[in-house]
Amino acid sequence: MDRYRLYNRIFHACLLLGVMLLWACTPKPVVHETALKRLSKADFPPFADQMNYEQLDAGIDMSLAYLRKLPPAQPVVFGPDTYTVAHVIRSLESFGAIVRERPAPEMLRQRLAERFAVYQAAGGAPSGSVLFTGYYEPLLQGRKKASADFPVPVHSRPADLVEIDLSPFAADLSGRRIIGRYADRSVVPYPEREGIRGQADFNRIAPPIAWLRDEIDLFNLMVQGSGKVILESGEVLQIGFEISNGHPYRSIGRMLIDQGKISAERMSMQAIRDFLVANPREAVQIMNHNPRYIFFRQIPKGPLGALGVPLTPRRSLAVDRALFPSAAPAFISVALPQVDQQGAIQKWAPFSGFVLAQDAGSAIAGPGRADLFWGNGLQAEVAAGHLKHAGQLYFLVLDPDAASRP
Repeated sequence: MDRYRLYNRIFHACLLLGVMLLWACTPKPVVHETALKRLSKADFPPFADQMNYEQLDAGIDMSLAYLRKLPPAQPVVFGPDTYTVAHVIRSLESFGAIVRERPAPEMLRQRLAERFAVYQAAGGAPSGSVLFTGYYEPLLQGRKKASADFPVPVHSRPADLVEIDLSPFAADLSGRRIIGRYADRSVVPYPEREGIRGQADFNRIAPPIAWLRDEIDLFNLMVQGSGKVILESGEVLQIGFEISNGHPYRSIGRMLIDQGKISAERMSMQAIRDFLVANPREAVQIMNHNPRYIFFRQIPKGPLGALGVPLTPRRSLAVDRALFPSAAPAFISVALPQVDQQGAIQKWAPFSGFVLAQDAGSAIAGPGRADLFWGNGLQAEVAAGHLKHAGQLYFLVLDPDAASRP
């Protein structure tokens, strides 16, 4: 055996050992069976929808566009039960047909009870409720080239970043991936946010696609996952998530609460921004508390969610895709803010409506978290930034016993 082949085998053996060690140290996810429980018809929620049905039509179409690209026999897990992609497609088509009739609330509840099975999210311990937060699409001033007023780069995918699919290594690694880079004939974790921002030649490795005014704008863009960059000419760059540096999300909001700098009652995205602006000497260190760093790409339209389809304001929901069925219709019950055109919250009111599980987020993990997309603009920003309320989440799928009926 020549020296090159020997080194190559040693390298891959070391890589596999590292992967297995990483997997062994990774917390095992919550199993599907405990994330959702099937309800008896007597326990169905009082289905009603308080929003514009046209937006719901659009959201259903986006879920169908995603599912129709998948193998029809691919399994889709609803808690203790498993269906196929084909069955979920039929469920959405049947749900869409009911919605297009614009039924009165009582008729809506009757039709759903006749044809659908309903599963409730287990929620977080000990309350059993789901914590709903919000996100939005920021509109940011930017430039195509760096300047004194726009010095902060929005990086594209780095040339040295590698994403490794672990599925071929072992059956129990199916669906697992790691992100890193090559160094000294090995794969090492990609640098954290602080290391990336401090690397002098990083713009060469990850050419910027736009330049922003300040680090806070960039940090917010990363938290939201997508946005629009408005250029001096009026041209708008649609920016979408490409990949992360592989590090977990760590909340700077939680850190600021723990340090007594912002009270839990006052905590919001707006409160965080105000604190960072008012304390510039601390801002970089605070943002570096979150090691996760996002790389972006320019897309023709969006914003796009984790399913690769455009999100619909107040109809697209981010959930833990390891636990909940992607693209499936869902129903939420939670208090939402009513925001006026000046960005002031007038009141919080009970809300119920249908949504689609079309997105994911690094902070949206477990059966007790969900993130509602609000769109863009001042009202969306304020609503998304202040939503942190407990509620209930349900998923719907066509009852197999009703599927054979017209």
